[in-house]
Amino acid sequence: MRNLSSISIDTKAKTAWIGGGVLLGELYHAIAEKSPNLAFPAGTCPTVGVGGHFSGGGEGLLVRKYGLAADNIIDTRIVNADGAILDRKSMGEDLFWAIRGGGGASFGVILAYKIKLVSVPSMVTVFAPKRTLEENATKLVYLWQHIAYKIDSDLFIRVLVTQANQKGKLTVQAQFISFFLGRIDKLLPLMKESFPELGLQKEDCTELKWIEAVLFFADLPKGSTVSDLVTRTPNPRTYYKAKSDYVIEPISEVALEGLWKGFFYEKEAERGQLIFAPSGGRMYEISESETPYPHRAGNLYQIQHLVFWNEKGNAEWEKYIDWIRRLYKYMAPFVSKFPRAAYLNYRDLDLGVNREGNSTTSCAEAGAWGVKYFKNNFYRLASIKQVVDSSNLFRNEQSIPPFSSLYKRASRAICYASEF
Repeated sequence: MRNLSSISIDTKAKTAWIGGGVLLGELYHAIAEKSPNLAFPAGTCPTVGVGGHFSGGGEGLLVRKYGLAADNIIDTRIVNADGAILDRKSMGEDLFWAIRGGGGASFGVILAYKIKLVSVPSMVTVFAPKRTLEENATKLVYLWQHIAYKIDSDLFIRVLVTQANQKGKLTVQAQFISFFLGRIDKLLPLMKESFPELGLQKEDCTELKWIEAVLFFADLPKGSTVSDLVTRTPNPRTYYKAKSDYVIEPISEVALEGLWKGFFYEKEAERGQLIFAPSGGRMYEISESETPYPHRAGNLYQIQHLVFWNEKGNAEWEKYIDWIRRLYKYMAPFVSKFPRAAYLNYRDLDLGVNREGNSTTSCAEAGAWGVKYFKNNFYRLASIKQVVDSSNLFRNEQSIPPFSSLYKRASRAICYASEF
C-alpha cells in the first residue's frame, strides 16, 4: 500500500485526494505546506496509514470540533471483489456508507480518498500539566469526566494515566494533554470558568502553528522536527496490546482509587497506560447510524487501554497481556454495557475471531465482536457485505461476514440473544 502515496490538495475548494497508503504524518505535513489554516480531523500517530484509519472511523484532536475522519470523506476509490475500480457514484451509497467506519478491508481495497479539509486558526495552544495522586489527581480526573465532553468544542482535553516515580516513591500520574483552537488569552478565561480546579497558568501553555501542535502530540523522539512527521519508522520497534471502552456515566472516585491501587502499583504498569479521550461537541450532533461508527451522543469519553513491551520471549509479553486483561475486567462495571462497546481501530482479538480459512463465520458468531464495534450498524454492514462480496473474498480475523438473506431473520435473533 505504501506505493499508493499521492496527495493532491485543492486549497481553494478545501479538498484533497490522497492515496490509501499515505501516512497521517505525510498528510498533515502536505496540508501544512499548502496552507497554515487548513487541517484534517484524524489521529495523532504520524505512522498510521490513512487506508485503515479512515475506514475504521478515525478519532483525533479535532473530533469534538469536526467529528471523525470518516465524517469528512466525500469520495473514495475502491477495488471490489470483481476487480472493478469504483468511485462513490458507481459503488452506490450503501458501500460508500460501509467503508466510512465499517473497515474497508471487509469490502475491498481502498485506493484513494477524497477528503474535506477543515479550518484552523494561524496559532493554536497546547498544554500538558501533570498531577500525581499526592497532587489531587483522583479528584481532578473525577471532575474532568463531568467537564471535558461539554466544554467549548474548540478545546480537547485528554488524560494520560501512567505509573510515576516521585522522589523514589511509586505513585500514579494524570497528565492533562490538551489542544485549543485559539490563543492563550482566550483559553485561560475558558479554563478558569470551566475547570478551575486544574489551576492552569499562562506558563503552562504554549502557542504553536497547527502543524507544530501535531508534532507536540506525535510521540516522536526528543528533538524531532516537523519534517520528521513524514518518517515511516521514527521510533525503535516495540510491541503492544490495546483494548478500548466507552464511558457513559462518570466513574466514582472510589472506583478510580481502586483502579490505581489494583493495577498501577504493579511492576507491569511501568509499561502500561490509559488514555481518556473526551467526546461531545460535533460527535453529539451526528446520528449513530450516519456512518458505521456508532459511538456518538451519550458517550462521555473513550478509554484506550495500552501496554508495551520489547521482544524478549514469551515470558515477557505474557505478563503484560495478563496485566491489561485483568485491568479490562476490573473496568467492566464502570463502562458501557449491552454491548460493552469497543473501537474498531483499536483491534482487540480477545473479543473473538473469524474461523480460519475460507469457512464463512455466521452472523451469530461474528456478533461477539461486531455488535461491540458497530452496535446495530453491524447488521447493515453484514447485509452490504452479502451484496458486494458474498463469496467473502475480503476477509481477516475480524472482517464482516456476508449476511445470507435466507438466514437473516433467525441469525439476527441469535445475534441479539448472544449479546445479552
